[in-house]
Amino acid sequence: MSEIINESSTRIKTGVVLILAMLILGYIDSYFLFWLVFGIMLMISISESKRLYSLKSDSIYVYTALLWFAAFFYPMPIDLIFVVAIGYASQLAYKRTLNQKLFLPLLYPTASFLFLLTLYSEYGVMTLLWLLVIVASTDIGAYFVGRTFGKTKFCETSPNKTIEGVIGGVVFAVVLGSLSSINEINFIGAVLVSIIVSFASVFGDLFESYLKREAGVKDSGSILPGHGGILDRTDGYLFGSIAMLVVLRILI
Repeated sequence: MSEIINESSTRIKTGVVLILAMLILGYIDSYFLFWLVFGIMLMISISESKRLYSLKSDSIYVYTALLWFAAFFYPMPIDLIFVVAIGYASQLAYKRTLNQKLFLPLLYPTASFLFLLTLYSEYGVMTLLWLLVIVASTDIGAYFVGRTFGKTKFCETSPNKTIEGVIGGVVFAVVLGSLSSINEINFIGAVLVSIIVSFASVFGDLFESYLKREAGVKDSGSILPGHGGILDRTDGYLFGSIAMLVVLRILI
């Protein structure tokens, strides 16, 4: 176990700093600060996604910035995805020269960041912290269980991911997620949310691995020591936030 920790010291240190930063944001509990931080992360993610999708045009930055600015004022941010999609489709039909790949960053990562913002605006900061616990538990559990007991490959997309690791990650997430759930959810609901969000985060990580394999790169970026880019670190949250918002709207 100590060997694993020594090999991953940089990754762990960066992870601790990121978690502390989120806890500080949670303590301040300011919609503007969350909007600003998520917006900065989104713009960096757009830069990384351009590389993954092989996009050359910089117009995506303008569209994304305008969308995120509007999201600060509009009460249902995820609705804006459809507005921008209509705008893209209209330009494509009118000019017939718009790069169709511009739709891809709209779906990932932009839509997911809007779901994160909506999750905070509808259910509060404790829900974001709950999401943090579930996804972080899944990552940590999968990593250590996979490194210690993993033998069976989970899928071809991510050769280092094992079935044992995935199961270990989900178990960790269910235990810690159930203990840290929001007050509006009973124990059974907390277990259900934890399982669904945990599995969603696993496939968020898997989708990011797929994009990197298709693009022929190891990491989406290099801004986070030991982790790579913003997308490398937030992939689980970007899928998990969508799953959590949908399930909470059903349960509450």
